Amino acid sequence: MSKNSRRVELGDFLRTRRERLDPQEYGFPAGGRRRTTGLRREELAQVAGVGVSWYTWLEQGRDINVSPQVLDSIARALQLDWVERRHMFDLAIDPAARELPNQGPTYDPVLQGILDSWGWCPAYAVDRRWNYVAWNEAASEVFADYGKLTGRDRNLVWYLFTHPSQRQLLVHWEREARKCLALFRASSDQFADDPWFREFSHELSEASPEFREWWPLHDIRIAHTGHKELNHPVAGKLSLRPTTLMPAEFPELKILLYIPLPQENTAEKLQRLAPSGRWSGALELQLDPAKS
Repeated sequence: MSKNSRRVELGDFLRTRRERLDPQEYGFPAGGRRRTTGLRREELAQVAGVGVSWYTWLEQGRDINVSPQVLDSIARALQLDWVERRHMFDLAIDPAARELPNQGPTYDPVLQGILDSWGWCPAYAVDRRWNYVAWNEAASEVFADYGKLTGRDRNLVWYLFTHPSQRQLLVHWEREARKCLALFRASSDQFADDPWFREFSHELSEASPEFREWWPLHDIRIAHTGHKELNHPVAGKLSLRPTTLMPAEFPELKILLYIPLPQENTAEKLQRLAPSGRWSGALELQLDPAKS
């Protein structure tokens, strides 16, 4: 698709998404002399915090400069889901020059429903920068109270390397930290030109001597293997098998699901930890220790 064709397609896409919005949801009056469904262009521009003329030109398919940050504001104003957001960026920015801005934690009922369906099997989702995006109750009970984390602490790698609680929780902290770092290195190399990764690695090198020592080694992993042993302050010893899922509905995310192993009666302990006491059939997901 040529640049001009992408811009025309982008304009049509933005218009259809703007027209599906409810003006009253944004505090604008509905009815009256409103000649279009959804929001007007000037209303959408106001919500997104961009100039009316600039947005009009963008929707008209004109060849104007766009930045990932401004597109991100438009995506939020249009309430785009993950697939729509990615489609918009594909149309607006040449793939060779595209740098997707980080998507901070947002609530998505579909994603949350997926995580909650595993009941007391811990599960959480991270974005391409390994920031926590969503989690279920079991993950909060086992690993960390994610809802209280802010700033850099919302990043899995940062939290693992800088918080003493993780060293106390993980029986083999160094092994798990090295494994996590190798996985993070593999994913970050896909975005080697992203300034965020350079800034992040520099700051974490200053905050963690282990990260500073291991990061230059360029260890690489592409998948979780083995099992994770925990020493939980309430439940005691836990043994979990991590697996990574790549949901098609959320292409920018990875879901990490932790399946209880038979060792240490982990399934029963997780069930007792669950605040709501829900049973999700996770016992059926236990792995044969001979296969782990």
